Amino acid sequence: MAIRLGAVPQADAFDQVKRLGRGVNIIGYDPLWKKPGKARFKDRHFALIREAGFQTVRINLHALQLEKKSDGYRLPEAWLETLDWALKGALSAGLNVILDLHNYNDVAKDPSAFKARLMAFWKQDGERYKDAPDALLFEILNEPNGKLDRPLWNAWLAEALAAIRATNPVRTVVVGPPEWNGFRYLDQLVLPEADRNLIVTVHYYEPFPFTHQGAPWSPETVKLKGVTWGTPGQRAQIEADFAVVQAWSEKHRRPILLGEFGAFEKAPLESRVLWTAHVARTAEALGWAWTYWQFDSDFIVYDIDRDRWVEPILRALVPAK
Repeated sequence: MAIRLGAVPQADAFDQVKRLGRGVNIIGYDPLWKKPGKARFKDRHFALIREAGFQTVRINLHALQLEKKSDGYRLPEAWLETLDWALKGALSAGLNVILDLHNYNDVAKDPSAFKARLMAFWKQDGERYKDAPDALLFEILNEPNGKLDRPLWNAWLAEALAAIRATNPVRTVVVGPPEWNGFRYLDQLVLPEADRNLIVTVHYYEPFPFTHQGAPWSPETVKLKGVTWGTPGQRAQIEADFAVVQAWSEKHRRPILLGEFGAFEKAPLESRVLWTAHVARTAEALGWAWTYWQFDSDFIVYDIDRDRWVEPILRALVPAK
């Protein structure tokens, strides 16, 4: 069922960034996609996120593995109905929504096996949500990396953008550079000059030995512990890194979304709070929007099991008034 909650006017990408403001990534790893009855995230959480001071949710979608060539790469109707539920719940709560295609690992390993699926995904979702309000944004693919290298990614994003524009000529679209949306690779991103309704996203998890200490999926940092953060030099490094992004933004007249940032739970909490607050305030001072990684699962800002916010992280993100 299509989402029709009003006409879709032309949106200015810089104005969209102002509207996006502070956000959080949600439901990418929730059981609800396979077994709605076992959902951790509930309807009430949309309003709870809005009431806490967030303006946006970035919905992480793992969909490409569901598309079968034998079925014309059609997305399962049950999966689409779950997406409808999430989109309606977020929009009804007054939240902006970024639909983030999050199959980055799959595509990085074997681009040729997933290209047709990615294009089919955006054709289907573009048609399904073409009448949704401009509070809905599309993000072509999270963190292109691996075999999806710079030349291939630039070709893909142009093709995917054309597919989206066929049904959503004025929809704001989010795209990022190759190499994991790394800020150092912005100059490798090729965008159509005439399409100004684009937001460029970067992700930030530096210094990595701090943000990923103890993370079981990170061989180089899994054994680290007790790494702290907060010296004047470390603060200055974040500001210097973000200045690189801002210079690129001003040169190319493209607004910025800090699509992911966070420090894993194994890092000392006091340092996590300092780091999170400094990243968020520095981004805001530059006029960027941001979406924290993430609501539930890991790097959490909300403890679903205890049904409460992780207050120190929440207040680092959204200071009390």
